[in-house]
Amino acid sequence: MLPYRLSFEHPTYLWLLLGLPVLWFLGYQSLAVLGKTRRALALLLRSLVWTVLVFALAGVQVVRVSDRMTVMYVLDQSESIPLAKRQVMLDYVVRNVRRHRDARRQDRAGIIVFGRDASIEIPPFDDDIRLRRLESLLDRADATNLESALNLAQATMSADTARRIVVVTDGNENLGQARKLVARVAAAGIGIDVVPVMLDAKSEVLVEKIDLPTDIRKGQPFEARIVVSNYADNAGSDAEPTKGKIRVKQKVGDNESILLEQDITLENGKNVFPLRHTIDRPAPYIYEAEFVPAGDDDDGLRQNNSATAYTHVRGQGRVLLIEDRSNEGDFDLMVDRLRDNNIEVVTQFNDDLFGSLAELQAYDAVILAGVPRVSGDSDNKIVSFSDAQIEMLVRNTQQLGAGLLMIGGPEAFGAGGWTGTELEKAMPVDFKIKNAKVQAVGALALIMHASEMADGNHWQKVICKSAIEQLGPSDLAGVLHWSFNGDAWLWGGQQGLLEVGPNRRAMLARVSKMTPGDMPQFDPAMKMAAKSLAAAPASVKHCIIISDGDPSDPTPGTINAFKNASISISTVAVASHGLAGSQRLQNIATATGGKYYSVKSGRALPRIFQREARRVSKPLVYEPPGGAVPEVIFPHPLLDGIDRVLPPVSGFVMTQTKDSPLAQVLIQSPKPEQPENATILAAWTYGLGRTAALTTDAGARWAGAWNDWADYDKFYSQLVRWLMRPTGDTGKFTIATQVEDGQVQVVVNALAEDDSFLDFLEMNATALDAELNPIPLEMRQTAPGRYVGSFPANSAGSYFVNVVPTAGATPLTTGVTVPYSDEYRVRETNLSLIESLAKTQPRGGAAGEVTPPLEQRPGAESVDSDPFRGGLALARSIRDAWPWFVLGGCCLFLGDVMIRRIALDFSWIGRLIRRLRGEKVDQSAAVTRLDALRKSKAQLGDDLEKRRASVRFEPTRVDGSDEPVDLADPGQPRKGSLPESPKDEPAPTSYTERLLEAKRRARKDKPDGE
Repeated sequence: MLPYRLSFEHPTYLWLLLGLPVLWFLGYQSLAVLGKTRRALALLLRSLVWTVLVFALAGVQVVRVSDRMTVMYVLDQSESIPLAKRQVMLDYVVRNVRRHRDARRQDRAGIIVFGRDASIEIPPFDDDIRLRRLESLLDRADATNLESALNLAQATMSADTARRIVVVTDGNENLGQARKLVARVAAAGIGIDVVPVMLDAKSEVLVEKIDLPTDIRKGQPFEARIVVSNYADNAGSDAEPTKGKIRVKQKVGDNESILLEQDITLENGKNVFPLRHTIDRPAPYIYEAEFVPAGDDDDGLRQNNSATAYTHVRGQGRVLLIEDRSNEGDFDLMVDRLRDNNIEVVTQFNDDLFGSLAELQAYDAVILAGVPRVSGDSDNKIVSFSDAQIEMLVRNTQQLGAGLLMIGGPEAFGAGGWTGTELEKAMPVDFKIKNAKVQAVGALALIMHASEMADGNHWQKVICKSAIEQLGPSDLAGVLHWSFNGDAWLWGGQQGLLEVGPNRRAMLARVSKMTPGDMPQFDPAMKMAAKSLAAAPASVKHCIIISDGDPSDPTPGTINAFKNASISISTVAVASHGLAGSQRLQNIATATGGKYYSVKSGRALPRIFQREARRVSKPLVYEPPGGAVPEVIFPHPLLDGIDRVLPPVSGFVMTQTKDSPLAQVLIQSPKPEQPENATILAAWTYGLGRTAALTTDAGARWAGAWNDWADYDKFYSQLVRWLMRPTGDTGKFTIATQVEDGQVQVVVNALAEDDSFLDFLEMNATALDAELNPIPLEMRQTAPGRYVGSFPANSAGSYFVNVVPTAGATPLTTGVTVPYSDEYRVRETNLSLIESLAKTQPRGGAAGEVTPPLEQRPGAESVDSDPFRGGLALARSIRDAWPWFVLGGCCLFLGDVMIRRIALDFSWIGRLIRRLRGEKVDQSAAVTRLDALRKSKAQLGDDLEKRRASVRFEPTRVDGSDEPVDLADPGQPRKGSLPESPKDEPAPTSYTERLLEAKRRARKDKPDGE
């Protein structure tokens, strides 16, 4: 049977083939003159032309039918399956493909692995699989997403073969819905076989949860319940109980205390242990319960032996103030005045920062009091805010409604290295100066020397980018590195320094492609840096050298060039070669007034360069001669009752007014002339919280005149209270959370003062996942006074929920912790899902099979199952053929014209054959035929002559005598006229005959001599 067939996209046009009989009838009569053979051939060609054109109109297609088979093996690599069983899966696939794949038919096989996500291990190809271990190591195997695996398998297999998916899994799906997708897979004609992986049903203990009341209040005793499930492998009346120890801890920030630790005996099934406790201090609390089995055989998995719960007991407003350890005491006056106004303030230094978002929930506002992002003098003392901590501060305000205040100082805002961070986005001002009138104020040159540290070039790129990102748009930057052509600037030509603002992206791109070489000596590069920095129009100039100390010492003249131009050099010794290399770099830094750092790991480098890059940002600190008297330019509730005549300040950090109508500048300095850079106090609402920027300090350096100001207390207390999220009693609103089927359900009950239901409230809710990413949360009323919302809990970790019941109400804040993945909750294979997948019947084929389960090694029964068998609809590949049919019809039409216009004599073929055979050819027939042709030619010539004569006209010659003519009697013959025709000669009947007759008469009357 041929593998190709024809199909039609528009078969209705095939009715036009009924016109063939009409075509034959008309052509049979009109083509009779061609003879029988030519007429038959012409009719055949016309029929073919008509048929081909009708097929083209019907959208003819060529369908290729193939019995080739593509089998994709989908392997479950989630954490619920032991590692030994995962290797058994691969061994099964290798043996199964080798035994059943038909190489002559060019069958294909491939592998897909999946956990939370799916990945192609081997795309389908026509050869045996030779693989000893899986290379696609899934980063997230904490879930079983069979739906994504089936979807990827369908997209991977080509439609020009029959297709079958072999799923090797325990069936414990906890993400996605494979049952819904399998219907679409079957509709595509794809069969599904399932190889079950049987889990060992050993004794298993799961700490299910810690159940806390939803209305815990300060000083009120409450009861917590720890739920522990015990699954025994010999469950029954004679099952022995499981012994162990239960331990319950309470965490408040960094403090941890044990509330309960006792020996317990678990009966089979669920066990509940109560715990009486009282909370005396408002704060966020995390409770953790852990079960420790007495013997190793009493519990199969240890990952599911703990659970956590979160609760937040609110009290009066609390504020967290973070200050720099090196400037301890600069904000003591402000802290004391806030406490005098009944605002509880907790101080924290930047070398002992918070570690989680849960710790921040104890505070209703956070104050960054003149603190830089990075501080310290050496690698061992350098401390910084990590990106994660900055993200926590921002999310705590934007999503959870806390306030955020940033107070100025010589190392705050842009001068403190906060430029380009998420914190800048949350503030009502930008830290980069964009005004064209502000000249370039800082210049930074980086000298990069390849080091022998692990991943040295990578870290050099990281620190270059970190330094460039810290610079303002008007600053200058350049990078010097050594190549085979010697020392050269990475950009900027001979000058090397370019303005960062318009070139920042290009600079970062060039740094990504940089490959520093092993610099032989410091002097050439340092001379180039000194020359460019000295010529730069900057008020602060700084150079940073990173090296292992191998290059030779710079000359004294080079060092003097830096000192004379007031250019400082900071050096970083990375994996230096002994004391000599370190001493060389230390001498360079000491001679020019810079800093020296010695590091062993590249991870410390970005913090060092962020700190050093701040040196060129110092001009952002604005200290006008004689100071300035700030002015209130916008009335705001936080300034109510405050004297509009403010004390003077001697300096502040210049910022840029945010290009947003929501950002409000409340207090402004008359200096400098650019008002967008003269902000003293600005505020706005950011998400669910509020933020404010006070660019001067609290009185230690610039605002000393404010210390004796009568409204000092009122100004700071009103500012902080305006920022704080609403505090106090939450009324009769309660919030509760629970985790079920991978979803966190949030329930809020709302009652009025008289215990009546509060209905139709528009609640504003938000949630944060374990990575601090915001999650949409919509609260909908499901019953009188009851509002429910949910969001997915896709990974283990802590989730935070903030619900504002009504406008201006105290937020309801809670959290829920997913201690471990649902993969550790399962104990048995889900045969129900496995059977439902295999029973699905694909279009045009038979349902799949459930093979014998995999054991500790691939059994003969499972390997004998043939996934390359038939039972599926043959694959069809379709291609449009109507353009070729149109071309063929045109060619056939030309053949039809040729047959009708050209008479072909094929008798010469017979004569040639007889001549080749040696037979005598009869010439008489040829002579007779030739005579007939000559006779026909002569007759045709006569006919043509007659026709030419009949149409030629020759006028009768007229006598030229002058005899007058009697006009009265025109019918009278004239003398000398032609005699009348004989009476017996018939008169001409036509015009042509009359003309011929006149011609003959003229010839007769012509004289002989003429």
